[in-house]
Amino acid sequence: MEQTHSRITAIGAWAAAGLLGGLIGSLAAVALTELIKQSLAATSGLGPAALRLLPLLGVGLAVLILFGLGRGQSVQTIAPRETPRDKPRPGVAPGSLAAWYSFPHDIARADLTGDVVNASGVEERFPWNLAPLRALAILATVGLGAPMGTESPAAHIGVATGSWLGSAVPALRSLARPLAIGGGAASVSALIGIPLVGSFFMAELAARRQIPLSGPRAAAMLAGGLSGWAVNAAFQLNLIRLVVPRIPPAGFLAAVEATVCIGVVAGALTALTGEAIYWARGWRDRPLTRLLIGGAALLLLALLIGVLATPGAAFGPGGAAIVWAETTNPGPLRLLALALLRAAATTAAVLAGGCGGVFVPFLAIGDLSGRVFAAPFGIGADLAGAAGAAAGIAGGYRLPFTAMAMVLGVGGPEGAQLTSMATVLVAALSGLLTARAANALSTLVRSLWRERVGSGE
Repeated sequence: MEQTHSRITAIGAWAAAGLLGGLIGSLAAVALTELIKQSLAATSGLGPAALRLLPLLGVGLAVLILFGLGRGQSVQTIAPRETPRDKPRPGVAPGSLAAWYSFPHDIARADLTGDVVNASGVEERFPWNLAPLRALAILATVGLGAPMGTESPAAHIGVATGSWLGSAVPALRSLARPLAIGGGAASVSALIGIPLVGSFFMAELAARRQIPLSGPRAAAMLAGGLSGWAVNAAFQLNLIRLVVPRIPPAGFLAAVEATVCIGVVAGALTALTGEAIYWARGWRDRPLTRLLIGGAALLLLALLIGVLATPGAAFGPGGAAIVWAETTNPGPLRLLALALLRAAATTAAVLAGGCGGVFVPFLAIGDLSGRVFAAPFGIGADLAGAAGAAAGIAGGYRLPFTAMAMVLGVGGPEGAQLTSMATVLVAALSGLLTARAANALSTLVRSLWRERVGSGE
């Protein structure tokens, strides 16, 4: 009886801390996101030349902030896959499907969620002191139109705020962990406007390090997600636009065809993009060299997107590209080309040294990939886009439960939701197989190259 009472008390304390950390963390993340949104609104109406050059300026400022003011300490790096705190789960083979979350080339370890992953289970040790400079770099990168996103930065800022609160207030020091967990979950939910998205986001990131989902942790995640959703509702925020499917598939065959094709293509494309971003983030060279190479690629890709669509379609995390697709009704090949170019542009921004996330860009890449199959299979473009966006998160970011929560939260006809949910499952498998194949191929190429260099050929 005493043990049960102690457990209930712990769950209640962590839930309360999750609410508090969620409230304060989400307000900090929303403030940063609103600044980014205002900056994008002020600059998106400029001429084509400005839309192509401003992202380069933003990335350049981010590099200057991180390497100048921060002296390189605040720079994003690939979070280590294993740390002394990692404990493998009994009965889980390293190469099995159950170990999918800790697969080596994990995009969640290559963007701003890397610190969130690495601090899972010990959130009180989160490096919150790096957050202010990173926030400035995020504002410069995303606010000036680079093809990077805001949701991963929101989780980063939310966890940092909760961890800081626990260290700054002596009375809350023992609750620093749930404060940080709640802050991260709430920040994501506040941006999306769906409570369970933030909760599952934090749970799936913790699964990367195989942290058990205990009752108190679950309580902090759920409480944080609810507080973030409450902040979104109270301020009537509209920070990230999600496409709502309005018309279900015409029949069972059309639903199956769309599910398989959208899931396979969107899952594979975002998985390959994740592999490329992982490589780009891990490339070690001088910051100026990276900036010049990545910046040149980013400018070239912006020019190509401008020719294929409009200059605005290359600007920002990807919302403008989706609006262009909705309003112009382009053909399938054109949509696929735009998705590929947007994927390459996000990779180039990471290579150049941009500071931001890739969750929202993956939503856009998946949305555009899904729309490729709208006309061929006779389904609504909004359904194809919504299913593709969820597939991009499941396949590329490896967050299938977060993607499912997003599908349910967005709503729409029951047939449309079932199609999107099935697409998430297909995309998760497609992303896994694609990532493993790409990883095996790159390992083979590296080994052959080393053998050739070693033999002196």
